[in-house]
Amino acid sequence: MSKFTGHRSRLIFAAALTLGGILQMPAPALAQSDEASLQRGAEPDTTPQQRYQSAIREAGGGLKVSLQECAAMAAAERRSCEAQARSRYNVDMAAAKAMLRDPSARPVNVVGGPIRSSETVIQVK
Repeated sequence: MSKFTGHRSRLIFAAALTLGGILQMPAPALAQSDEASLQRGAEPDTTPQQRYQSAIREAGGGLKVSLQECAAMAAAERRSCEAQARSRYNVDMAAAKAMLRDPSARPVNVVGGPIRSSETVIQVK
């Protein structure tokens, strides 16, 4: 057995222990992690780098959703739909790169306003 094989087996063992520890995290710890993620997302991007990172995440997410919608279409329409989705992704990525180069650039297709409530209230008469 070479020294690298022994080292590799120790790394695999350590990785398994780490993964086991993550999977055994209590639900409140995972909820705190989600809450922290939501809190970070609630703060507006202030630097060009933050705006760029948000824009590329949005572009990638938009591409993923569009391709899923295209997959549900008939084969004849699917190619055109996928081409349009990739074209939109390329436009979005170009806009993201522009935000990185120009500190005054902002997202241009922001829709809607801030969420006022996360609860749906239905009045029963």
